[in-house]
Amino acid sequence: MSQLLMPRATAVWLVANTSLTFEQIAEFCRLHVLEVQAIADEEVAVGMHGLDPIANGQLTQEELVRVQKDPKARLVMVSQDNLPQPVARNKGPRYTPIAKRGDKPDAIAWLIKNYPDMTDGQVGRLLGTTKSTITAVRDRSHWNHQNIRPRSPVTLGLCTQGDMDQVLTKAGATVPSIGVRYMTAEEAATIPAPKPVEPHPVQVGSPFGERR
Repeated sequence: MSQLLMPRATAVWLVANTSLTFEQIAEFCRLHVLEVQAIADEEVAVGMHGLDPIANGQLTQEELVRVQKDPKARLVMVSQDNLPQPVARNKGPRYTPIAKRGDKPDAIAWLIKNYPDMTDGQVGRLLGTTKSTITAVRDRSHWNHQNIRPRSPVTLGLCTQGDMDQVLTKAGATVPSIGVRYMTAEEAATIPAPKPVEPHPVQVGSPFGERR
């Protein structure tokens, strides 16, 4: 069920601007009837600015008019599906704490050495770095080349093992130390499902023969 935005402030507005009964306001705002009555008597919420549920899109004018005509009717909130949804932000580069940013060249060198099948774009997305930095590490033109030591980005805390496995799977990368290549998702989809194992027939009776 949709949640009303600032129910007490909404109740203040409905008490001051409509002819709804206390019961109708209480049910719509999910408040106790006595609390709504106390708002009307200015015993609580004194000085609180009312919140117009029509202006914020949680109630329509037509619905308010309908319910004011019938004391037994109940207000129906506008469905969240009909409200404008926030625009999703595109994922930007991975954020890396300042203290760990100096470790990125080491991680780049480690990936280049151990997984040459990975593209610069995949390395950049995994570590949140730029292609120019990757190129500088690759061709040894990086300003700090003398101090770069290949180290795993997982060990450095620049990514998780799950993140790296996902990128390696997409790249179909090979692990040089054991000569095993990561299987891509397309290749994995072609593997036939295992055949069900048929149970062996169970022989009824004692294995030692019939008891006499």
